[in-house]
Amino acid sequence: MARIIHAGDTPAKRRRAHTRSCAEALRLLAQRPGLAAGVFDAEAKDLAAFLAFHLRGIEGTIEGSAQSWDDRGYWKKAEALREDYRWTRWTAESLEELLVAQRWDEVVPVLLDLVPRFADVNVSKMTRDADQWVGAYRALVRRQEA
Repeated sequence: MARIIHAGDTPAKRRRAHTRSCAEALRLLAQRPGLAAGVFDAEAKDLAAFLAFHLRGIEGTIEGSAQSWDDRGYWKKAEALREDYRWTRWTAESLEELLVAQRWDEVVPVLLDLVPRFADVNVSKMTRDADQWVGAYRALVRRQEA
């Protein structure tokens, strides 16, 4: 019997896409000159909200991947995966809270804490364009209000 290869949409594939989006957003935010002083223009706000949404996306893929490991009997590997990505929920929650409350000076340290998490992602060419994050801040604020 031949080995079954899943070439479709998998949690790991979605997680890689979210990780790539986070890495690109962090790179773009790092290039903003006023960000170190806590000055966020409209695009920087959108990028930070885009980052928060993709952190939530990463969090959403973990249980699916861990369940796959559990189904095969690799419970240690499943628990290790859950533990390795537990930070995504806390970081997304705190980032969203700070963005909605407009506490810009407190957002920068959260962004700096994220840099080592995505340091292994090689961003040699930007594959996301501004259409993907324009309006993300407004969407985040509306979601929090609802």
